[in-house]
Amino acid sequence: MTQLPPSAAVVRSRRTIITTLGVTQIMAWGSSYYLPAVIAPAVAADTGWPLAWVVGGLSLGLLTAGVISPRVGSSIERHGGRAVLAFSAACIGLGQIGLAVAPTLAAYIVAWLVIGLGMGAGLYDAAFGTLGRLYGHGARSAIMTLTLFGGFASTICWPISAFLLGDIGWRGTCVVYAAVQLCFALPLYLVVLPRGVPQPAAQARPTGAATPALQIAPNLTIMVVLAATLTLAAVISSTLSVHLLTILQRSGMTLAAAAGLGALVGPSQVAARTIEMMIARFHHPIWTKFASVTFVAIGVSALWVGIPIVPLALAFYGAGIGLESIARGTLPLALFGSNGYAQLMGRLAMPSLIAQAAAPSLGALLLERFGAYGTLATLSGLALLNAALALGLGWLIFSRRGLQVQPQ
Repeated sequence: MTQLPPSAAVVRSRRTIITTLGVTQIMAWGSSYYLPAVIAPAVAADTGWPLAWVVGGLSLGLLTAGVISPRVGSSIERHGGRAVLAFSAACIGLGQIGLAVAPTLAAYIVAWLVIGLGMGAGLYDAAFGTLGRLYGHGARSAIMTLTLFGGFASTICWPISAFLLGDIGWRGTCVVYAAVQLCFALPLYLVVLPRGVPQPAAQARPTGAATPALQIAPNLTIMVVLAATLTLAAVISSTLSVHLLTILQRSGMTLAAAAGLGALVGPSQVAARTIEMMIARFHHPIWTKFASVTFVAIGVSALWVGIPIVPLALAFYGAGIGLESIARGTLPLALFGSNGYAQLMGRLAMPSLIAQAAAPSLGALLLERFGAYGTLATLSGLALLNAALALGLGWLIFSRRGLQVQPQ
């Protein structure tokens, strides 16, 4: 039997690889980042541990993820994403077992540190790096497709977590998620993702005229502003992912109403990403970034000033963070090219993940001292600042070169 070259294998299995990463991203986010929003109150009530420390487990996990993200990016750049993503599933699964059996708060925190290793090695930045390493400049469409899957993470996993919590308790919920990671996600990574890196596919450049990639060293200002705007966006989304339901309840809603409205965020993300997929070939990813920060600023500010159409405000916010996920993966690729992309994503992930680590705890402090109104005012200010940073980033890019359409 004639053995296909690595590049042919990758082309043949592109849809399978993207679908695999999409499904496992939903499970990875639901098993880690989105879990405390549902189980944290039950954990605190059952154990007597302070709620701040229960939620703080996620913060410490994100801190761990930020610390290891540069090493993760370097590993993907050298060896591809198969082993790194498999390591992620193993860590999240073992961490969930640790949560399920944790007898003390210290053991609970240690389990979150293990989950943090999995988050750093397996959430969006690692998946984007894997796709970039596999498909080079052709990864933009793959990244956008992947974010379509990821947009359903909270919409799917919050109700599942709530159902499991009511039926088998928070410890049983963690056992189920551990089984999903160890018995489903881990084998999928090992079976579907290719070994090593198919060099021809990774280095392939699209046909047609494209704006040349920038060099990082002489464009360090662009790199810093890009990292800053990605970090601010991550802080806003991290804060609201944990505290949105609480903010809505403190604004006078019941838990059921808040959960129902909060569920609008996921479909809004997916709708915005679907539209972006249809029109992406006509514009540079910087315009996706502009749309993202604008929508987030409108949505959060509308919640702050108390506009009565809360679903519309949440739809704007959801669309904004949906587009942000695309911009996070595609803008660095368009600006700096595919050479070293996975390593670049690891470096960009570090400040945003570390900032995200502090965001839930700072959000809880804001809620305690200033209530829902003060928290939304702060987030609105950050969103407007991020919009200004994105405009500054665009000006820097335009001043260095003209922006042309980035082919798919």
